[in-house]
Amino acid sequence: MTNILLITSSPRSAEGLSSRFATEIAERLKAHSGATLTTRDLSAEPLPHITPAYINGRMAPPEARTPEQAQAVGLAEALVDEIKAADTIVVGSGMINFGPSSQLKAWIDRITWPGVTFKYDENGPKGLLSGKKVYLVTASGGVFSEGQYASFDFQTNYLLHLLRFIGLTDIELIRVEGTAYGPDAVKAAVASAEAQIRTALEGAA
Repeated sequence: MTNILLITSSPRSAEGLSSRFATEIAERLKAHSGATLTTRDLSAEPLPHITPAYINGRMAPPEARTPEQAQAVGLAEALVDEIKAADTIVVGSGMINFGPSSQLKAWIDRITWPGVTFKYDENGPKGLLSGKKVYLVTASGGVFSEGQYASFDFQTNYLLHLLRFIGLTDIELIRVEGTAYGPDAVKAAVASAEAQIRTALEGAA
């Protein structure tokens, strides 16, 4: 039995196209493989932003942590355990001010953990999570994959970097972009995303 972890983060919740298509991917994979599906909706249940309790607590021995530190570190451990248990991870991200939402950033800040999901050795940084398939869905009102605004994309490039940094290097990227340019543009963006998903799931079908 394989395990799928679905992470959605659009502030528009299920109405966000990143959440819609990430959910579609996860459910199609589940239907095909009979996998178990764990969903973490960061819009419906947002994570608190990190505090000194987390920063200091994760560096302290477990027996030396205060109750507040133990709670903060325990949440991060639960999030990392979800990733470790997953064979496939599906992440949906809607662009906010050229980057990922603060909801998704709070998740990233907890799973990017020195000594747990990455480390440094004589060759530099090394991700400690491996052997997992990732489907990353990014949505944006503008077009950032190419053209004059490509350099403004601090969402997709950042997420690709962070996922690879912690060892998640097998990534299928699906972009839903240009939706701010009217109904016809939305239809085109949706059709393009559906085509990308078909291609991405061919190997899993």
